[in-house]
Amino acid sequence: FGNACRRDPQEGYRTLTDHQQVYIHPSSALYQRNPEWIIYHELVLTTKEYLRECSTVEPQWLPELAPNLFVRADPQKLSKRKQRERIEPLYNRFEEPNSWRLSRRRG
Repeated sequence: FGNACRRDPQEGYRTLTDHQQVYIHPSSALYQRNPEWIIYHELVLTTKEYLRECSTVEPQWLPELAPNLFVRADPQKLSKRKQRERIEPLYNRFEEPNSWRLSRRRG
């Protein structure tokens, strides 16, 4: 989990350890999907630094699975903007918009 990246607002991704600009390799299944957080196995240097063998990851998993590398942020030290951020579920065009909510399900 030391090889984790977060999507950069300008382009590509930034590694969490050294904030290096990297990109998903074009042969990857995640190439056009642009997930927010990913982990990768290897970096390949061609015209750009490309990530190979990458997978999406939820940011909450990092401190749970790699406590020696990641720690949870103290909520009292977070900015107001960060405190307002919410994680939304992925959109599924074949289901009703609120069908993922347990309180809305029937049956």
